[in-house]
Amino acid sequence: MQQIFFSHRIHSSVVALSMLVFLGGCQNIAPFIAPQVALPAQYPLQQSGKYHVLAWSDYVNDPALIKVAYLALAHNHDLKIAALRVQEAQAAYGIQRSESWPSISGSAAYERSRVPADLSFIGRAVTSDQYSVGVGMNQWELDLWGRILTLNAAALQQFFAAEYNQLAVRNSIIQQSIQSYLTLSELEKRIYFAKRSVQSYERSVRIFKRRYEVGASSKVEYMQAQTLLSNGQALLIQLQNSQDMTANYLLQLIGQSMEIPKLDLDQVVFKTAGLQTGLPSDLLLNRPDIRAAEALLHSRHADIHAARAAFFPRIALTGSFGIASTELDGLFKSGNKLWSFAPSISIPIFNAGRLKNNLILAEVRRDIAVADYEKTVQNAFREVADALVQQQHLSRQLQIQNQGLTAFRETARLAQLRYDNGAVGYLDVLDAQRNLLSAEQQWIETQSALMQSYVSLYFALGGDSSVAKQPEQYLLTSLE
Repeated sequence: MQQIFFSHRIHSSVVALSMLVFLGGCQNIAPFIAPQVALPAQYPLQQSGKYHVLAWSDYVNDPALIKVAYLALAHNHDLKIAALRVQEAQAAYGIQRSESWPSISGSAAYERSRVPADLSFIGRAVTSDQYSVGVGMNQWELDLWGRILTLNAAALQQFFAAEYNQLAVRNSIIQQSIQSYLTLSELEKRIYFAKRSVQSYERSVRIFKRRYEVGASSKVEYMQAQTLLSNGQALLIQLQNSQDMTANYLLQLIGQSMEIPKLDLDQVVFKTAGLQTGLPSDLLLNRPDIRAAEALLHSRHADIHAARAAFFPRIALTGSFGIASTELDGLFKSGNKLWSFAPSISIPIFNAGRLKNNLILAEVRRDIAVADYEKTVQNAFREVADALVQQQHLSRQLQIQNQGLTAFRETARLAQLRYDNGAVGYLDVLDAQRNLLSAEQQWIETQSALMQSYVSLYFALGGDSSVAKQPEQYLLTSLE
């Protein structure tokens, strides 16, 4: 009879364990499916060709720009913070992953106690010593429903997102440092033309002032020359102010004080012929900000499963094993072993809606991550499309301005020549000089904007992805 009862107990335990394992298997996390973002088949004004990766130093192809960008990568504080965020996410993942394993700790204790005579079984006071050594396992949860497994997956995806964000910050630092340096070169060139014009205006003012004082010219011509000089001086101060502020911003990007080398904007050449845009779908793999948004979406998806698993009972194991003795020299003798095993189960009954709201919160955060992912993808497509459109229109605009600048210079020369011969008044000369200065400034701005569009296109396509280490590979090497 006892044997039948014992067999029944074993059979019941096996059935119960099988049911738990079956229910746990039913809670496997659903496969993640990235949302489909509606993208055009190709970019506007796109030329045919597959996506081609270039290292940023090869694409820039200018020693001065490369030096500035490398200094920024070495000393920029935003990049340092991004690297520390990666270490933070890695440590958080390590902490979360440790919950999959039992926590085992060792202990050694000595206790001396006295029992008074009134409480002693032998009728007199007893003083005793107890020595013990052991190891214990405290509340190790059996992850039958996959709660811990999915929390581990969420923490891992958070680590990947931090890694991709670091790559995005790296690209941003390179792009900002290069574009700021191009802006400095643009301002340097505009200041050169503005100074040359101001010097010419100053000579005109001196001449007409003397002519007005001796009565050889009217005050109107003198005031016209003075007005043109004031406008040129105001433009020069404005350009110098922009130059100083841009230099301060560049020094902040670099992260240290340095003498910024001079760069001639006319000598900057980008390897645009070696850069192919490929298809818009390539952005999903090349852009680190898109990969970061996708990793965050993975994490939010896993959080939903963990929130659902919290509705099921939690089974935890607690146990210990050791030896104890009243004498220190008898501690390791046979027969002094002690052990305990205490499985426990906790079932959520009433929690004032906490579990339900945790699930709602996880689902809302998932929906936010989906919207952010779609927004990031669409923004990436727009940045590439804008850069392509800018390149085409700015290239055409620069050609027209080159032709117009030649005409403005010739007009200014002829106006001065006709004035010297008495054919026209000085107002015609002032108008020609003013138009020439405006044309020169616009020509330089367009030239710089075209250079900026080359940089924008490169980083809009994903930046320096050829040398970027993949987060998955980094994780495997760094956590070993």
